[in-house]
Amino acid sequence: MKSFKQPSLNRRRLLQAGAGLLGAASLGLAMPRIVRAQANQAAQLSDADKADIARVEGYLNSVSTMKASFQQETDNEAIAFGRIYLRRPGRLRVEYDPPSEILLIADGTLLSYYDAELNHIEQVPLKLSPMWFLLRDDVKLGGDVTVTAFKKSANSILIGMVQSDEPDAGSVMLELGDRPLELTQWSIRDSAGTEVRVGLYNTEFGIPLSAALFATPRKQPTHR
Repeated sequence: MKSFKQPSLNRRRLLQAGAGLLGAASLGLAMPRIVRAQANQAAQLSDADKADIARVEGYLNSVSTMKASFQQETDNEAIAFGRIYLRRPGRLRVEYDPPSEILLIADGTLLSYYDAELNHIEQVPLKLSPMWFLLRDDVKLGGDVTVTAFKKSANSILIGMVQSDEPDAGSVMLELGDRPLELTQWSIRDSAGTEVRVGLYNTEFGIPLSAALFATPRKQPTHR
């Protein structure tokens, strides 16, 4: 396994990954050769495909909380590790392992990016996250989300998606294990073509998660 080198992992890449969040490690095989529509148009889905997508919707709506370790990889092959905590609707926490001091928090309204080393915070509306649909109270893979790619194999399901009103802003590829369904990885590709992949392991679902985990981070006071 490649070693984690903090200087090669751009902070903006961390923000992209956290903003999108939820699972992909080796999705290099997932992006090509999937039957997909052209230029982020809706994929042509069979009745069987639609039934599987409905199953995935039901599964995602059944996830109330999740805790997992993750491995994140970017196009420049930098690797980072950490933990993800999710509580629907709208709550997310991403902690990166040392030496990174970066924390991402979704508090239901804002996505906050806090760099403890620089004591710096950036915030954007949560709905600007490519995977906001996954944190909503009612997950729907249709309407304001367009399914652009779908592939089912014996043990996995891949679903590519964009926001319907901003299809060129970026795309998300989810991978789920099948029988039983379980979210295992995802990939985020931005409008410039940069890809961030995140893979989940040691995943726990339906566990109690404290509200304090999702408290909006604050800058530390400076002492002159």
